[in-house]
Order: sequence, then structure tokens, then C-alpha cells
Amino acid sequence: MRISRKRRPQKPLIPHYNVNEHIQANEIRLLDAEGENLGIFPTEQAIQMAMEQEVDLVEINPKALPPVAQLVAFNHFKYQKEKEAKKQKLGAHVSETKGIRLSVRISGHDMDVRRMQSEKFLERGDKVKAEIILRGREHARPDIAFDVIKKFFDLVGKNIPIRVEQEIAKQANKVTGVIAKR
Repeated sequence: MRISRKRRPQKPLIPHYNVNEHIQANEIRLLDAEGENLGIFPTEQAIQMAMEQEVDLVEINPKALPPVAQLVAFNHFKYQKEKEAKKQKLGAHVSETKGIRLSVRISGHDMDVRRMQSEKFLERGDKVKAEIILRGREHARPDIAFDVIKKFFDLVGKNIPIRVEQEIAKQANKVTGVIAKR
């Protein structure tokens, strides 16, 4: 598989929030620091309230009618949002399909090496695609390739509970099958 080396623009962890004078709306729905609804106020009056309490007026939901703003210390608010975003990012693992190439004439030791590699991928949450490329006279006996992949899946299944994502099938000169952790 090819690794993409393109530079992608880094998205900020948290979106941009309008604070104090940068709020464009004429009226806003105001929330206090605990999230309690205080009502609808003109923006200038809400900014005055924020200055009196020595906090910032942060526009939380600009798409609502009227937009929602909260009286809160912006640096504390921003810190909390970054913390939530990092926690959410840690929990999200995108599962990939890792390829393991076998052969019709694979030795026992090589099969064990591929098995250990596959178990590592499965433990990480990835899927494993086992494939055998048929060459020459191997095209006449694809059933041998089916047996090798089935044996490989059985070996992996002894140590880790697996489920078959894609049944073993022949496509042109390849015999492939995909498994994932149950």
C-alpha cells in the first residue's frame, strides 16, 4: 500500500468563537457560567454585564435564532473545549485494512510470522486481508490457495476471536479473504 506524503492543512482543535465586541448579532440569548438561561438581551447590554462580572461574553452557537452566548472566562472555556476535543480524538481509532501476503508453498515458520503480525494488527483494531497471488500452474488448482488461507484463519482464530468480514474468494489471479476481531 502507498503512503500519502501530501501536506494536509491542520484544522484547529476547537472552532473559532466570537468574543465580546466581535459578536455581530444585535440580540443574543444569554447563559450564565453554569449554563442557566438568563433570557434575550441586546448585545451591548450583555457585554456590559460581562464587564461588570469581569468575565467574557462568548458566542457559543452563532447559528441559533437568536445566537446563544455565555458569560464565562474565555481562557477557561477554551481550555475545557481543547480538553474535550483531545479526549474525543484519543477515543477515535480509524480501522485500516492491513494486507498479509501468503503463498501456496508457504513454510510453517513463515505462516507463524504472518500469524503473529496479523494478531498484532487485530489487537490494534485493524482488519487483516490475507491474499495469495496465483502464478503459472497454480491457476489450475486455486483450491490449494483456499485451503492455505482457511488454515491461516484457523491459526489466527485459536488465539484471538475473529469474524470473517469477507469470505475467501478468487478474483482474477488472487485469492483473498478479510477477517476482523470479534
